Amino acid sequence: MNQPAKISEAARPTAPYLAALNPEQRAAVEATEGPVLVLAGAGTGKTRALTTRLAHILHSGKARPWEILAVTFTNKAAREMKSRVAELLGEAAEGLPWLGTFHAVAAQILRRHAELVGLKPSFTILDTDDQLRLIKQILQAENIDDKRWTPRHLASLIDGWKNRGLTPDKLSDDDGWAFADGKGKKLYKIYQDRLGVLNCVDFGDLLLHNLAIFQNHPDVLAEYHRRFRYMLVDEYQDTNVAQYLWLRLLAQGSNNLCCVGDDDQSIYGWRGAEVDNILRFEKDFPGAKVVRLERNYRSTGHILGAASGLIAANRARLGKELWTEADGGEKVAVRGVWDGEAEARAVAEEIENWVSKERSYSDCAILVRAAWQMRAFEDRFIMTGLPYRVIGGPRFFERQEIRDAHAYLRLVRSEEDDLAFERIVNTPKRGAGATSVQKVQMLARAEGVSLSEATRLILQSDEIKGAARTGLSRFLKDLDRWRRDAETMNHAELAEHVLDESGYTAMWREDKSPQSQTRLDNLKELVQSMAEYDTLEAYLEHVALLTDADRTDEGDEVSLMTLHSAKGLEFPLVMLPGWEEQVFPSQRSLDEGGNAALEEERRLAYVGITRAREKAMIFFAANRQIYGRWQSVLPSRFIDELPPDHVDASGDTGYFDSGPGYEGMKENVSTFTSSYSSPGWARMQSNRGKAGSQPPTLDGEARLVAHSDPREAAYPPGARIFHDKFGYGRVVSAEGSKLVVEFEKAGTKKVIASFVSGA
Repeated sequence: MNQPAKISEAARPTAPYLAALNPEQRAAVEATEGPVLVLAGAGTGKTRALTTRLAHILHSGKARPWEILAVTFTNKAAREMKSRVAELLGEAAEGLPWLGTFHAVAAQILRRHAELVGLKPSFTILDTDDQLRLIKQILQAENIDDKRWTPRHLASLIDGWKNRGLTPDKLSDDDGWAFADGKGKKLYKIYQDRLGVLNCVDFGDLLLHNLAIFQNHPDVLAEYHRRFRYMLVDEYQDTNVAQYLWLRLLAQGSNNLCCVGDDDQSIYGWRGAEVDNILRFEKDFPGAKVVRLERNYRSTGHILGAASGLIAANRARLGKELWTEADGGEKVAVRGVWDGEAEARAVAEEIENWVSKERSYSDCAILVRAAWQMRAFEDRFIMTGLPYRVIGGPRFFERQEIRDAHAYLRLVRSEEDDLAFERIVNTPKRGAGATSVQKVQMLARAEGVSLSEATRLILQSDEIKGAARTGLSRFLKDLDRWRRDAETMNHAELAEHVLDESGYTAMWREDKSPQSQTRLDNLKELVQSMAEYDTLEAYLEHVALLTDADRTDEGDEVSLMTLHSAKGLEFPLVMLPGWEEQVFPSQRSLDEGGNAALEEERRLAYVGITRAREKAMIFFAANRQIYGRWQSVLPSRFIDELPPDHVDASGDTGYFDSGPGYEGMKENVSTFTSSYSSPGWARMQSNRGKAGSQPPTLDGEARLVAHSDPREAAYPPGARIFHDKFGYGRVVSAEGSKLVVEFEKAGTKKVIASFVSGA
């Protein structure tokens, strides 16, 4: 590995935007030529370094705004970067047309060259709801049971294939066997062909089509090589294969590629992120300069010490040591409780105690490993009146009335958008029932045309009569008129015009349900929000590319979210509940991914701890209700791996007999209250002493045996079970979480207990 040279405190430059940087940040900013990897630890000011680097390139005249490609993972990060550059340079930062998310930039490129992949520039970007409806139609047309082989499952597989840069023709037969007994590859091709007919793309297509354009049309790739003199990439550790290939192709031009990331915060493997992308950066880009940002400006010494000690157990990492000039602060607290209800009560009490010291609820965050853990906290907070908000919950743009409004606007914009047509052709009621719509669909498939065009054709015959004929005819005339109006009318006015003339607004006015007024208010908000965008196309693309991370903070409320949602955020007080085996690390992750999954789970724990600025508290329970079943659980192996010098553990000493170094912690362990002195608590302590007697290992094999999934007891030999892929069968033998099952149709198979259910 190329180690960066020792950076001295040289005389400060005259450029004002460099004044606030530390030596390592300045090195990252001024190393403009050639490949650069900025290895930025949590809280080390990587956003400042990245945005200042962009400003420096502009200010020094090395490139003009339109000659810089800067990609991020969220719209929020892109807006923040543009805002910070503007603060540093003022008007010189205006423009930056190629600063945005991977998907937004790829969509911009695709619109310029859509014809090269058989699309029109007016293509529609499908949301998840429309994608699932399309896949369901395909499964039904192919006579596949969509209850057993669900549209969501196939959508997930297709997304994974696209994240790996695989088109249907490149998909292996083994991959195809992941769905519907080997039909996955065929269905993927049908799905892609159907998208082309509809003039639609899904998220994965944005990059996949870009790759096809760059690989098949060298002249187009050369055009972007000339255009992009400098490339900047944020959160490089989260890139998937398709994003990696896209960047590699574009970087072949100037080779001035700067990637900022942290291998210790790579936590999105489940959605295709490849930590190896950052680990092999120096191999991919020979001569690359590596700059390590290790000075932390966020957390106290004890928080950093605990997090660093934990992540040191990972083998697949480049290595760095975070440090801070702040004092030690409070040690990371580890608290044992009896069950989930006691955990919620303890967390609520800690928060109220925090607020009683004139601190804010918004200072506090509860970060859970899985969304199902939130219920106990929500119940407790509702009962006590503690203000909270769930990050990543239902969103404005996912509401029915907003989706319907968007479908009208999409269809006005693109006549080929069949999914939008299907959604609102009979909303509000126009007499076009399921039978009439089915006739239109059959004709569209037979003629190879859109549903709008098929409707025009069928109205020239006698196939549809009565109210359906009248309603469909009026609907087409309305659409034609709205498209003419769109040429002269402001898009926000057009939206209000369409919703009123279609009868959609009146439908909710006449609705007597309690939600009707809320829906009308949401439609008003929708129209108002559209005015912030220059065109209808810009608005619809913005909505299609939104992510959970783009939500804004509001009010003095405790934040409740998953650990994955917390990436990039920070809070004075962070609560980390559910640190037990099977919950965290997740048993299913270990079953599916082995050691690689364990290391990602550990990185997730590291991310959780480093969200805290002043205080971090970890909780584990003796008993946990997991998916409706009470289970006795064991403290997470990650608790064993926390350095004792940075931890304050409270609980009976029996909990801490097994972890390395915990002998020294015992004298600091307080006594539990009488509510934790029941026989069950003592039995759990005894179990901890037996099951946890072996030291934790990196591959986790010893701990996996000791902490085997308790569901194994539910499937003894002779038990009848059901497996999503193999169907019904009886257990022949069980060893830990591994079952040998004789299936009725598939024969004898070895399966994991977590993948079956009782039948």
